[in-house]
Amino acid sequence: MMMSKLRTIRWSFFVFFIPVFLWLFLLIVLPQLELLRMSFLGTDYYGESGVTFDNYWAFFSEPIYWLTFVRTALFSILVTLIVLLIALPVAFYITKVASFKITGFLMVIILVPFWVSELIRVYGWMILLRESGVLNHFLTSVGILKVPVEMLYNDITMIMGLVYTTMLFMIVPLIGVMESLDDALIEAAHDLGAKKLTIWRTIIIPYSMPGIMSGSIIVFMLVLGSYLTPNLMGGKNSLWFTEQIYNQMIIYFNWNQGAAFGFMLLLLSSVIIWLALKLTKQDWRSVIK
Repeated sequence: MMMSKLRTIRWSFFVFFIPVFLWLFLLIVLPQLELLRMSFLGTDYYGESGVTFDNYWAFFSEPIYWLTFVRTALFSILVTLIVLLIALPVAFYITKVASFKITGFLMVIILVPFWVSELIRVYGWMILLRESGVLNHFLTSVGILKVPVEMLYNDITMIMGLVYTTMLFMIVPLIGVMESLDDALIEAAHDLGAKKLTIWRTIIIPYSMPGIMSGSIIVFMLVLGSYLTPNLMGGKNSLWFTEQIYNQMIIYFNWNQGAAFGFMLLLLSSVIIWLALKLTKQDWRSVIK
């Protein structure tokens, strides 16, 4: 009887494990290993040549590349902070203030925009903000503007688009953490005369720190690796690092250089996340739960 149960467990384990393993290995691990191999190969007139570090050295030798990455990283950090400042009160209201019926309605409102692709959502913003768009038509019709103004293709519009497309990925982890926060702690602090900012600083934010870091890492990585939103809403002057990778691979057909840039993006973003975890004194195990 015991042996039959063990065999059933083993067979069920292999039935579920093998498809997951094949999916991870064939679609994620194997392509990444091939790109890593390509990043260390040089190119000549006849094709790929021997092992070289020139593809990585080009990142530091050409100012346009590392300056673009610095710009991308700084904007990604800024977008993450803006998303966090908006998501914190939203998540608190949904979990601690709104009634149960309203909570479900609010969650649906937050989730509905993400039922369509990022491309459709970005094009929606472009229809609203372009020179001949809905917002310009409204402002000129009521007399606020005399002539239409181009609101697209600048850093402010690009940041707004990135905040909009990543907001859900910050709100959901925060809601998951705040739901377990005991309301009695907040009520006790309020009864003892603590101000709202003090309650947020001493109770809510420290308790929500695992969710804050989890959401911040997700948002930061999504923004850092974004291509559609910076390219469409930021225009030609967006200077996003993923566009450099795209140009190397698709336009210049230099896959070796593009692969090296991709791994530089992964390495440097991992360093930034590691520094953030160290500065906030958070254990990565508590963040990924």
